[in-house]
Amino acid sequence: MYSKFGQFIDGKWQQAEKKETYDVINPANEEVIGKASKATSVDVDKALKSAEKGLKVWRNTPPWQRAYIIRKIADLMREKKDVLAKWLTLEVGKPLAEGIGEVGGSADIFEWNAEETKRIYGQTIESRFPDTRVHVYYQPVGVVAALVPWNFPLVLASRKISTALAAGCSVICKPDVITPGTVMELVDICKEAGVPPGVVNLLSGDPPAIAEQLIKSDIVKKISITGSTRVGKLILKQAADKVQRVTMELSGHSPFIVFDDADINKATDMAITSKFRNNGQVCISPNRFYIQEKKKDEFINSFINKAKKLKIGNGMDKDVQLGPLTTEKRLKEVEQLVETTKKEGAKVLMGGKRPSGFNKGFFYEPTVFDNVKDNFTIMKEEPFGPLVPMLSFKSFDEVIERSNNNDLGLCSYICTNSMDQAHRASELMETGTVAVNTPVVAIAEAPFGGIKQTGYGREGGSMAIKDYLNVKYTHLGIKG
Repeated sequence: MYSKFGQFIDGKWQQAEKKETYDVINPANEEVIGKASKATSVDVDKALKSAEKGLKVWRNTPPWQRAYIIRKIADLMREKKDVLAKWLTLEVGKPLAEGIGEVGGSADIFEWNAEETKRIYGQTIESRFPDTRVHVYYQPVGVVAALVPWNFPLVLASRKISTALAAGCSVICKPDVITPGTVMELVDICKEAGVPPGVVNLLSGDPPAIAEQLIKSDIVKKISITGSTRVGKLILKQAADKVQRVTMELSGHSPFIVFDDADINKATDMAITSKFRNNGQVCISPNRFYIQEKKKDEFINSFINKAKKLKIGNGMDKDVQLGPLTTEKRLKEVEQLVETTKKEGAKVLMGGKRPSGFNKGFFYEPTVFDNVKDNFTIMKEEPFGPLVPMLSFKSFDEVIERSNNNDLGLCSYICTNSMDQAHRASELMETGTVAVNTPVVAIAEAPFGGIKQTGYGREGGSMAIKDYLNVKYTHLGIKG
C-alpha cells in the first residue's frame, strides 16, 4: 500500500537513499499493512534543500493564488474522504465513521486557512514626526518542520501544513512511523492541488533521528510539534541552541466536572462521546471525572449503561463504535495502569480487561473505576486509553481547586445549567480550552492549545497564522 509513495521531496515521490523500509501494523488484526519507506540522513538533507528552494517560490506567490491552491486541497480531501478514512482505520484503528469525521474536520482547516491567507493584515501607526511614516507588516518565518503524532495524523498534519502554506512558508512534514500512509495521502493531494515543488515535503522513518537533523539545520526556522510533554521538552532543548520558533501542543489530563444542576442524560452523552473518541487516545480526552455528590450514583449508572452498548471491533466493520488501541505498547501501558489503579485501592465497576472473542488486535474494554483518590497514579498520569476514574466533590471552590491541581492544562469540560456557574468555572479553569455542555472542542475557527506543561502557541483560528510569521516594523523617512 505504500509502494506508490515513499519520501516526498522536490515535488515527487522517491525511494529512500538506501531503499530501506519498515513494517506498518494494523492494530485490529496485528497484520502487516505494508512496508513504508525509511529515510536516511541523505534524504533529510535533500528535503531541507528542497524546502529552502520551495520557500523562495511560495513566499513570492501572491496570496490570492496561495489561497486558491489551499482551498483546492480542501475540496480534494472531501472528494477523497473514503480513501483518507480507510487509511485512518487501517493505521490508527478508529472506526470508519470517526475517520470520515476527521477528514471533514481536516478539510475545514484547509478551507479556513485558505481564507486566512488573504487576511494577513499589516498596520500603519501614526508617526510622532511629520516627515516619517511607521509601518508594521508580516513576513513568512521560513522553512517549517512539522512533527505529527499518530493519534490524529490527518487533523494534526492539516493544522501544520495548511497554516504554514497560508503564511507563505514551505514545510517538511514528518509523520509517525505508526501512521505514515494517512499523511502520505494528504501530501499527494497537496501535489495534485498544484502546490509547487519543494513547498511541501515529507520524510518517513525514524522520528528521533529525523527530528534531530531537522532541528539542527540552519534552514529550519520554526518547529511545530504535537506530542507528549516528555518529547516536547527534549525538542525544546534542541531548538534552544538555534533559537528556533516552536509551537507545542503536548500532553493533556482533562477534568470533566458535573454540577448537581446538570442534565445527567445529556452530561453522560457528552462524556461518552468525548471519552471514547479514538478509544480515549486523544490529548483532550476527559480523564478525571468529578461528579457533585448528589448526582454521582446517577451519573455513574447512566454512563455505564451507555458504555456497555458501545460495539467493539474492527473499525472496517459496520456499526463498530470502539476500535482497538493503536499499538501493542499502548495496550500494555493501559493494562499496567489498570493494575496499578486497582492496587492503589480503586474498585472496577466495569471492564478492566481485554474483551472476549478477540484472538487478535489490541482491544481493551471501556473501564470505569470508583473509590479513586486524587493522589492515585491515574489522576497524575495521562491514561491515553478507555479508562474512567469517577470521583465526587462537595462545593464549587473545592472542585475548581482539585481540577487545577495538575501540571497539564489543555482542556476541561463543564456540565451545568447555571450560566453563572458556567462562566465562573470556565474563567477559573487553568486550561487553554474549555467545553461547557458540549463535547466539541477542536474546530477550525477557534484557537487550540494549552498552558502550563501542555506547551504554548495556538493552532486554529485567526491567531494561529501569527506563529508562522515574523513581525517587521519600518520607520520610513519620506524626505530623502
